[in-house]
Amino acid sequence: MGRVLKLVFFLIVIGFVALVGFAYLGDMAPDRQEVNEPVTLDVD
Repeated sequence: MGRVLKLVFFLIVIGFVALVGFAYLGDMAPDRQEVNEPVTLDVD
């Protein structure tokens, strides 16, 4: 039972380190593009 808990704890720590590393080093910037769309206003 102790071996399983150590493994689960180790996997949680490795997952947290991987998540933090991806947040800092991963390219999460969105691709930008200009969008022009005509709008018809219904004025009474």
